[in-house]
Amino acid sequence: MLISKFKSNSEPTAMNRRRFLQVAGASMVVAGAGTFSMTSARANTGAFALNVLHINDMHSRVESISGFDSTCSVDAEDAGECFGGFGRLATKLRERRAELEGEGANFVTLDAGDQSQGSLFYITYNGKAEIELMNTIGFDAMALGNHEFDKGPDNLAELIELASFPVISGNTKVGGGALSGLLEEYTILEVGGEKIAVLSVLTPDTAELSSPGPDVTFEDEIAYLQGAVERVNAEGINKVLLLSHVGFARDQEIAAAVDGISAIIGGHSHTLLSNTVEGAPAYATLVENPSGRAVPIVQAYAYSKYLGDLKLEFDEDGYVTAATGDTVVLDASIEPDADIEARIAEMAEPIERIKAAPVAEVAADIDGSRESCRAMECQMGNTVTDAMLARLAGQDYTIAITNGGGLRASIGAGTATMGDVLTVLPFQNTLATMKLSGADIVASLEQGVSQIEEGAGRFPQVSGLRFKLDPSVAPMEGRVSEVEVREGDAWVAIDPAKMYGVATNNFMRNGGDGYALFATNAVDAYDYGPGLEEVLAEYLSDNAPYTPVIDGRIIMAQ
Repeated sequence: MLISKFKSNSEPTAMNRRRFLQVAGASMVVAGAGTFSMTSARANTGAFALNVLHINDMHSRVESISGFDSTCSVDAEDAGECFGGFGRLATKLRERRAELEGEGANFVTLDAGDQSQGSLFYITYNGKAEIELMNTIGFDAMALGNHEFDKGPDNLAELIELASFPVISGNTKVGGGALSGLLEEYTILEVGGEKIAVLSVLTPDTAELSSPGPDVTFEDEIAYLQGAVERVNAEGINKVLLLSHVGFARDQEIAAAVDGISAIIGGHSHTLLSNTVEGAPAYATLVENPSGRAVPIVQAYAYSKYLGDLKLEFDEDGYVTAATGDTVVLDASIEPDADIEARIAEMAEPIERIKAAPVAEVAADIDGSRESCRAMECQMGNTVTDAMLARLAGQDYTIAITNGGGLRASIGAGTATMGDVLTVLPFQNTLATMKLSGADIVASLEQGVSQIEEGAGRFPQVSGLRFKLDPSVAPMEGRVSEVEVREGDAWVAIDPAKMYGVATNNFMRNGGDGYALFATNAVDAYDYGPGLEEVLAEYLSDNAPYTPVIDGRIIMAQ
C-alpha cells in the first residue's frame, strides 16, 4: 500500500478541501460511509505533471458523424453540422501534442477500448481500418473493449499483431488459442524521466456481450487490480493509470475499493464527463479510495465526438494533487487532416455503393439514442421489433424482443440509405425464432431491465407485448409487472404456462446480454437467417414514407 503525503484527518480545514476541488475542477463522489477529508500536500517544487489525451468507444466511426452519432452526409458536412471522425481526431491530437511539446510538457495518448463495431468500415475490414488509422495518428496504449471480440479471438489476434502500440487487458485471461502470448497485461511508459504504469480491465460481461470463445475468461476487476497494483509498486512504480473498459459506475466502485490507483481513464458506458455540458458529471469526478485519497475519473462519451484532455499533477507518492482539463468537442471548426481523409476515401471506395443505396423515405426522425433505447420504449426499438414480426407474417410468431444495446444510432428524416440502416444495426445479427413459455418471457424481461442504472444494452425493446416498468424496485425483485400480449386486436394478460412464438436476434437467442433462458429453455429455436439490417431495410421500404411511433409498449410507473 502506498503512503501518500495526503493523510486522512477527522478535522480537515475547509480551505484545503475547497482548494483541491477548485484546482481539480471536479465533483467528489464518496463511495460508502464517511466524508472526504485531506490535509494540504507538502510543498513539492519538483512535482511531476502529466497530460493524458484520451478517447474511448469510437465504434468504427472512421468518417465524421452527425448529431445522431451516425455517419454524416455530404450535405451536412458542407453545412458544418458534422463531428469527429479520424480526420478531425488526427488534427486535434497533432495540434494539442505540438502545443504540449512546445511547453516542454509530458503527455501520453490513450484509448479506453471499443474501436470495433459500428460502421461499414468494420463490416468491410474487420477492424483493420481502425487499427491502421490509430497507428498513423499515434497512440501509447489501448485497452481491450468487449467489441474487439465481436469477430472472435482469431480476428482479434490479427488486430493486435497489426497494432504498433500495446493492447492491454489485465483481467482477461487467455488459456490458449490465437491470443496466446499476444495480449499484454499492462504496459510501462517512460515519460519525462518517470515510469507510468498503465493497467487495464475489461468488463467480465464480455463473455455474454461478445464472442471471446472458450479459451478466454475474465477475472473480477477489483480482485485483479488489488494484486496488479501491488506488483507494479514492487517494481518501484507508484504512478498508476487505470485504462478501463467497465463503465463509469464500476470505475467509481474500483476507485473506492483499490488503493494505489492514481487516476482512471474510462470507457464502455459512453459517459460524457464535462465541466461545460449541463447535467454531465464533472470532469474529473473524484472518488475517495480506501486510504482517503482522491482518485480522478474521466471519460469522453463515444463515437469520436470528443477528445479528453486531462492534466494530472502528482505528489512524490504517486497520488494526484490536481486534476484539470475537460472534454473537447471535435466539431466542424476543426479541419480534418488531409492525409487521413485521403486514406479514408481510398478505403471507402469499395463500400460507397452499398452506403449510398436509398432504402426508403422517413417522415420523421427515428430516435435510436442510447439514452432512450437502454432505459425506456424507444422509436427505433419499436421499428426494429415491428420489422421482425413483419418479416415473419403468416407464421406463428407474435412477440419480438431485441436488446436496446443492439441499436447503435438514430435515422434522420428524409431519404434513409443502406448505410444508415447498417449504422443502426452493425453487428451482422440475424433474425432468430423460438417458442418460449410466458413465465420465461416475463423472467427474461425482468433480467433485461435489471441494469437500467448502468445503461446496460440488455434493456428489452418489444413488439406484440407490453408491460409496466418500475425502476424504483430492486433488480430482479419485480420491476416488471402487468405483462400483456396482443391477441388479434385485444391485449390479454400473458399466460405463464402457454408457449409463445418469439422473434429475437441470434445473439440473444444464444443467451447473449444475459438472456440465458433464451438459450436453455427455448423450444424449436432456429436462427431464421436474414440479417436484421435486411429485415429493417425491407420494412422501411414497405412502409414508406415511414413514421415512427411510441405507443405505450413500456409503461413507466408513476
